[in-house]
Amino acid sequence: MRTDVDHFRCEISEEIATIALDRPDRKNPLTFESYAELRDWFRDLHYSDDVKAVVFASNGGNFSSGGDVHDIIGPLTNMSMKELLAFTRMTGDLVKAIVNCGKPVIAAVDGVCVGAGAIIAMAADLRVATPKAKTAFLFTRVGLAGCDMGACAILPRIIGQGRAAELLYTGRSMSAEEGLAWGFHNYVVSPAELETVAYDMAKRIAAGPNFGHMMTKTMLAQEWSMSIEQAIEAEAQAQAICMQTADFERAYRAFAAKETPVFEGD
Repeated sequence: MRTDVDHFRCEISEEIATIALDRPDRKNPLTFESYAELRDWFRDLHYSDDVKAVVFASNGGNFSSGGDVHDIIGPLTNMSMKELLAFTRMTGDLVKAIVNCGKPVIAAVDGVCVGAGAIIAMAADLRVATPKAKTAFLFTRVGLAGCDMGACAILPRIIGQGRAAELLYTGRSMSAEEGLAWGFHNYVVSPAELETVAYDMAKRIAAGPNFGHMMTKTMLAQEWSMSIEQAIEAEAQAQAICMQTADFERAYRAFAAKETPVFEGD
């Protein structure tokens, strides 16, 4: 998986990719270029075998301030409808790329996490935050609808319809404590522990059956639109496929020998 990116930070170590927006002086806003490059990177990740998990980190005490006021918001006011739709589809494609990348994604959220930044955290599989994390879906505060980049579909599934409606209508910040109580954050830790905890979670996941994790992530996304009967059948097929993997046999042999299985992802 490539690390030679231009519009965000990217490092790969121990089969874990750590990425972060890289404009800490402005609380890490997104630009047209960083949106597109992140979308393409996550799309490519689906085909990569050298990364088993991703940590989307904060930088300089903040996760992301969302779309840049000068580089994105201003130009949008002068675009045609066709151009605006191309932009909103592109930003939605980033969420789809994260959801469909086949690898668990952990968001490590510190400080400001608003607008499209909140959407990226929402699109992750797991979220770790600090007490200073403030998450806001503030689209209505700039005169737009709360239904941006899948927020009205995904956020209610994480925190519930009523809570999501409040955040999306008002644009107010959700505190770290609220996020933990509502199930948005998996853990709240000190700023000094944030990256370590997120990376350790990624390491534990990366040590597991990579193909099985891919299938889990796929089913978590696809079963949103299935009936219970369809979901049970889809999971039966998915699990039967996983039972053909070498990792399943490795686990059996290890357990039979009273050893810890070592998964290799095939």
